[in-house]
Amino acid sequence: MSNHLPNEARVIPLRPHGARPCGAPPRQAPPPAAKEPLWRDLVGDVLRRERLAQERTLKDVADEARISMPYLSEVERGRKEASSEVLAAAAHALGLGLGDLLTKAQGELTRVASRYPAGSSRGATTSSHDGMCLAA
Repeated sequence: MSNHLPNEARVIPLRPHGARPCGAPPRQAPPPAAKEPLWRDLVGDVLRRERLAQERTLKDVADEARISMPYLSEVERGRKEASSEVLAAAAHALGLGLGDLLTKAQGELTRVASRYPAGSSRGATTSSHDGMCLAA
C-alpha cells in the first residue's frame, strides 16, 4: 500500500532533475562575474610601476625601505596586505609620501572601477569632494 492520501497527486519525473531533452544544446555556463580589484592589488601595482619607472631593483628598494625583498615582492604582487608602516617605508624609498601612494592607488581604483557596473551605483556620491577616507 501507498503512504499517499487518496486525493493527493504524486509527481513522477520523466527524467532526472537538470537533465536536458534529447537534441537540446548543452547549457552554457554563465560567464564568470568580473571581480573588482582589491586595494592591495592596486597599491602593489602602483609600487611596482613606480619602481620600474625609476629603473630600480626590488632589492634596492627593499633595502632602502628596510623590509625584506621577498615581502616587498609579495606586496607588489598583491599577495600581502601590508601595514601602513610598510607602505610608507616603501613609498619613501621610492621618493613618494604615503599620501602620494594612496592617491595614485585611488586614481587607479577609480579608473578600473568604472568597468564594473555592480560598483558603479553603490557608493556613488554627489559631493564635490573627490577624496578617500581609510580607517584602521
